[in-house]
Amino acid sequence: MKRTLPEDFVDRMAALLGKEELSAFLESYNRVPKKGLRANTLKAGRDEMTGLIPFKTQPIPWCDTGAYIDAEERPGKQLAYNAGLYYVQEPSAMIPAAALAPKPGERVLDMCAAPGGKTTQLACALQNQGLLVANEVVKTRAKVLASNVERMGIANAAITNVRPDQLVDIFGPQSFDKILVDAPCSGEGMFRKDPAVRSAWSLDNVAQCARRQKKMLETVDLLLKPGGELVYSTCTFAPEEDEQIVEYLVESGKYEVLPIDLPGLPDHGRPAWTVHGCGAVSQAVRVMPHRVEGEGHFIAKLRKTADAAPAASPQGKRSKKKKRSLWRRASKKDLKDFTAFSETVGLHLDRSDFVIASDTLTVLPEGLYLDQLNQGRWVRPGLEIGTFKKGRFEPSHTLAMALTRDQIASVYNFKDDDEAYAYLKGEPIANTGALKGWTLMCWRGYPLGWGKASGGAIKNHFPKGLRILKK
Repeated sequence: MKRTLPEDFVDRMAALLGKEELSAFLESYNRVPKKGLRANTLKAGRDEMTGLIPFKTQPIPWCDTGAYIDAEERPGKQLAYNAGLYYVQEPSAMIPAAALAPKPGERVLDMCAAPGGKTTQLACALQNQGLLVANEVVKTRAKVLASNVERMGIANAAITNVRPDQLVDIFGPQSFDKILVDAPCSGEGMFRKDPAVRSAWSLDNVAQCARRQKKMLETVDLLLKPGGELVYSTCTFAPEEDEQIVEYLVESGKYEVLPIDLPGLPDHGRPAWTVHGCGAVSQAVRVMPHRVEGEGHFIAKLRKTADAAPAASPQGKRSKKKKRSLWRRASKKDLKDFTAFSETVGLHLDRSDFVIASDTLTVLPEGLYLDQLNQGRWVRPGLEIGTFKKGRFEPSHTLAMALTRDQIASVYNFKDDDEAYAYLKGEPIANTGALKGWTLMCWRGYPLGWGKASGGAIKNHFPKGLRILKK
């Protein structure tokens, strides 16, 4: 397929790459983009995941939970997808979170998180321990992010919808061990996937993106602890947004570049493309589509040096008056109906920090506190458990997706795939056992949602907005 590229872009890449490499680079735009899946290890490993899908896979070198699939496959139609066993993700987009490699218990921020690929990958590394803050400034995209976090069953994520600088107001300076900034960029690496990105590109936009990226990194500097680690990534080839941003951080005297030790990535940052010949950028990684089976990316990993000056909040950014919080801590009396529900279905939750807002019960992740909910806009500050109705408690779909079958006694396992698809369509299911009341509906042991058993039927409580029309 022949793709028309912006003339200024081709001229600039010719100057950067030289004639011989440019030819191979341009030819890569005529190839079909690769498609990938990444196993959700909160539920299943890569081998287990690939055993539950009906198409061929090949391992992705730099992500031990990732797999290539053929471009014509439709992974979003599978039961394993609805069970949250994998995330559909462009292969090279798996590199930034793999490079950051957070450890369970750490405080991690994904600053530009939607649609959720990197957030859900970070969550797998954290194993639902510690705090994962996923921020998205665009409200509609933040909702997509929340939906993906829900499907993957992530219990320790807090989702915010604020400008990056407002995160300092919420969490305070030096509050994160690791930060991922997959920065908004000119998107040159996505040209063969997205015609709209090609048509919107200009050299002026490249310069504007670079200015925004530097501004965003000023906020990162406030939020990151001394000794903490930052992964900065883009999906563009522009040196102004890649090597020169890393050079900007190094020349600030506060950051050192770390090597990225992942296989299958032959190209690195180019010191010749910096302003002052910064040799440290050679430890960053470039993903060039004529050399790697993936779209174009740039990834750099940096450590904030321990002797960095103490961070301070930006002047004039803090709110003079805190807004009244919708959230309050749940009392024993508040939890009466939830406790009754838990006893009825045999639910076991090893969590205790319950908060309530507008009759919705949520459990906060470790390291997130009630008074922080007074600041900013929260899409979801933790794991939404359910809603209090008049005299009863109704569990949320989010809770269903975060559970494992050994956490609850009331479970129904679909007899076959056809019955599971019928459930996803919203159809009632025959109650062939002695089930009564709320029931976790499982496909091969993996939750798909809730049902409510009464008599000979299980009423369908799969969310209407997620229901499918056909297989």
